[in-house]
Amino acid sequence: MEQEQKKKKKEEQQEASWYWIWLIGSVTFRLILIYFSKNLNLASRPEISTPLTSLRRLAEGYWLKQSSMSPYAGSMYHGSPLLLSLLGPLTAKRFEGQPDHILCSLVFVIADVVNAMLIRAIGRNLQNAYSQSLKSLDLVKLSKKSEILPSGDIAALVYLWNPFTIVACVGLSTSPVENLAIILSLYGACRRVAPLAAFGWVMATHLSLYPAILIIPVILLLGYGPDTPPRKLFLQRRYVEVGDNPSNDRYQPEEEVGRPELPYVFSWRPVIHFLFWTSLWSVYVLVLCGVSVKQYGGLSELFKRTYGFMLTVQDLSPNMGVLWYFFAEVFDFFRNFFLIVFHGNILFMILPLAIRLKHRPFFMAFVYIAISSMLKSYPSVGDSALYLGLLGLFVNELADMKFSFFLFCGYIGVSLLSPVMHNLWIWRGTGNANFYFATAMGYACLQIILVVESVSAILNHDRTLRKLSTTKVQDGKT
Repeated sequence: MEQEQKKKKKEEQQEASWYWIWLIGSVTFRLILIYFSKNLNLASRPEISTPLTSLRRLAEGYWLKQSSMSPYAGSMYHGSPLLLSLLGPLTAKRFEGQPDHILCSLVFVIADVVNAMLIRAIGRNLQNAYSQSLKSLDLVKLSKKSEILPSGDIAALVYLWNPFTIVACVGLSTSPVENLAIILSLYGACRRVAPLAAFGWVMATHLSLYPAILIIPVILLLGYGPDTPPRKLFLQRRYVEVGDNPSNDRYQPEEEVGRPELPYVFSWRPVIHFLFWTSLWSVYVLVLCGVSVKQYGGLSELFKRTYGFMLTVQDLSPNMGVLWYFFAEVFDFFRNFFLIVFHGNILFMILPLAIRLKHRPFFMAFVYIAISSMLKSYPSVGDSALYLGLLGLFVNELADMKFSFFLFCGYIGVSLLSPVMHNLWIWRGTGNANFYFATAMGYACLQIILVVESVSAILNHDRTLRKLSTTKVQDGKT
């Protein structure tokens, strides 16, 4: 036993050492790209900087504010006034011989590192819960097998070394800060720290609005804890042990049988704390925003210029989404109708997914993030970087996912074709908007396939656990 423990400690130390080496390497790589960012010119790419995440627009808004004008004057800045107060002073500072906005770039690097550390901590929490669930089902071999792949480390490194994450950081996009708020909320929910989860959710909703739908998985994480197999799997195992029927005479209550309590029992206390802290943080954020924009029209003007801008899709500049092309072609008479249809698509998927995936709230959060990244008004590669990083947390459950190689090649193909098509359309004039829109459509299809196949794989994994558990109990009885 002592030798096995020592061997295990050595393996953990080795895993930790190579993780930190790769983390330091990713930071170094980012700093090198930041130093040569002028040559890359990533800040002008529509795949990276959108009207909501562009640091150049934020710098313009800060300049207007310093000139005693409304930061929302014109059509440049449409972000949070709190983010403007945080990053605005950094955009005004210049250093000779250094790239523009280098301080903001360093902030984005720090945000990426913190995101990776939080993802790693979440992965360890999820893997511990997953292993305990397998042990409670007496699937010890499968539990040991799942520990071979440290999902937290893999997900963190996938996030750090994802090209989407790197270009979003180097390309002066505020996506890393928005992702930090989302991950902070999920981390607080996994650890059942209600104030932290509430703060992250309020800030994420304030910055981007679409993370508001994450309140459902956050509440389920607080109430039920991290992801586990379905509760009926544990009940089914007990029914098989006592005679395959809950009404059987041999069935006895848990207290009599002496078994541990079933997992997956909802606790209202952290949820009530979360709702209290959510209201508290919301009031605090609204007060700060009200003070910031008091002389520029108040909160009504703020909501119109930020959330109204997102929901009405006023800026039709090209991006990785599909709404810009559609609303450039649709008649104005039908515009409001299709705005309701497109934004309603996100809302219509919330309830069915919540019912089907309630036993896996963190995976549900991943699905919600992927869907909102696909259907939001102004998507960017920074949004995809977040859900692709979270996907690594389920490396054990999604081992048998179909079309994984096709999806990998598809994301690479779209990443390479998108700048080419944009160049042919805008700069060379040998193409048209359909060229670039074709890559956006392909990108949306890839995301749809990813969501469908990942959900199918996780449900198949639960079915496999049910069969293994039931078969083992029956074999033991015979």
